[in-house]
Amino acid sequence: MKEDEMLKIIVPASTANLGPGFDSVGLAVSCYLTLEVRPAGEWKFIPCSPEVRGIPTGTENLIYQVAEQVAATYGYTLPNCSVDVYSNIPLTRGLGSSAAAVVAGIELADALVGLELTREQKMRLASCYEGHPDNVGASLYGGLVIGCHRKQGTDIVHIPDIQLDLVAVIPDYELETKKARSVLPQLLAREEAVEASAVSNVLVAALLTKNWELAGKMMAADLFHQPYRKELVPQLPLAQELALEYGAFGVALSGAGPTVLAFIEPGKGKYVKEKLLPHFSNCSVELLTVEQKGSRVYKLALEK
Repeated sequence: MKEDEMLKIIVPASTANLGPGFDSVGLAVSCYLTLEVRPAGEWKFIPCSPEVRGIPTGTENLIYQVAEQVAATYGYTLPNCSVDVYSNIPLTRGLGSSAAAVVAGIELADALVGLELTREQKMRLASCYEGHPDNVGASLYGGLVIGCHRKQGTDIVHIPDIQLDLVAVIPDYELETKKARSVLPQLLAREEAVEASAVSNVLVAALLTKNWELAGKMMAADLFHQPYRKELVPQLPLAQELALEYGAFGVALSGAGPTVLAFIEPGKGKYVKEKLLPHFSNCSVELLTVEQKGSRVYKLALEK
């Protein structure tokens, strides 16, 4: 970034798992983290919307921590910047707010010091930082991603044209991923593991062939995490029952929760939202869509 330039970085939110696609399937959704970055005398992050009101404002900010680590990996030091932070991604609600911050940090380092990383390189960095590729993959690529993260590498299949309506039931409480993972079993018996992976395989095949009814059936058949996390998210059983009754083809916890997502054929989401609203007075009920574009960076001239 030149002294007379500013950066604008936009990163979409994401939902992960879609039921049985545990730590491997992600979908970009229409909420966004936006950074406006200008040269400054010291690093500072300025919250500019309610969702990010409590973020760290100095170098302890996650975005800076990721950016600094990426720059150091390639032998660079970040120049000081002032960053205006805008977001309508609910924090700690299962819509990938931290993954969006990780992707934003990678994009920030790449743009500030001119790394010219490929999307595949960014994906590997993000996946290594997060430990799994689902949320970060969706935020980087947009659309639907199916990913596999291993010590040897990170592989992504990207499906850019998935058209769905989504209705998010967002509770008024937070659920940390660490707590949501603590209720999961350490081991599955072989027969159960085989069934769980088969359900996940069929979910992916159903999504790719747009067999929505079958995709919804597989979401409900998840054995990896939803049966254990439903005690932490009391809204899940009711949302599953009502959304299906009102026309959704599937319902799943968004990531680790507590947000519950209903998946609906395009054009029918508004009706489902209106029907669900009266049943969840202590939640925000939002109509979302699949974001087809992943993270993007714009270089703009500073106003003189």
